[in-house]
Amino acid sequence: MRRTVWITGAGSGIGRDMARAFSGAGYRVVLTARSGAALEETAVACPGDTLVLPGDVTDRAGMADAARQVADWGSGLHVLCNNAGLNIPRRKWADLNWDSWDRVLEVNITGALNVIAACLPAMRKQKDGIMIHTSSWAGRFHSDVGGVAYGASKHALNDLSASLNDEEGSNGIRSTAICPAEVATPLLTRRPGFDESRLAAMIQPADIAATALYVARMPPNVAVHEITLAPIRDAPSLSKGPSE
Repeated sequence: MRRTVWITGAGSGIGRDMARAFSGAGYRVVLTARSGAALEETAVACPGDTLVLPGDVTDRAGMADAARQVADWGSGLHVLCNNAGLNIPRRKWADLNWDSWDRVLEVNITGALNVIAACLPAMRKQKDGIMIHTSSWAGRFHSDVGGVAYGASKHALNDLSASLNDEEGSNGIRSTAICPAEVATPLLTRRPGFDESRLAAMIQPADIAATALYVARMPPNVAVHEITLAPIRDAPSLSKGPSE
């Protein structure tokens, strides 16, 4: 039976690479982000059945409706890539800005909660479901460069994932928090003082997509609770061969 994956934050970066990976592996793919134009660009890169479903994860009723549409279109909702998230330039206590910090928490925590809750009815009904959450190294360890609000939101996301394994395993639902260090995405390039020359040595969005696909392929008796990834410290240049 072909399975269906719903990917939020699918307009760019990690979400776009997740879409490519799952589509290439034969999944039906549903793409959600606020920008319909960006989603259409992602859909072009997906070779299989694809549904473009624009929406904002902070819209609770909208996400509940979207999950029902996913399940109807895809003959079930088997995998969620809960990937939508954001960070902001003003990240330190000395730069406290309530409007922007509230937005980080609204998207990264409340938005994630909205999508999780939206998927539960379909996954409980089919007694099968995998939720994969794009967390962060900053959700596992304190990170001064990630920022206060972002780090708090990702720590919360890790606990949301753990709670699903604790409470929903009897319904066949498993949950994984993927916690990468620096990933070469558009979000990262907006960090204050960021050096773009470092991008090639970082974790790539395709690496996170491959990790998500690995989780989705695990047998149903296995729950992968958390995966932490980091680039190799002082890795040699990717342009050099092994003998160089």
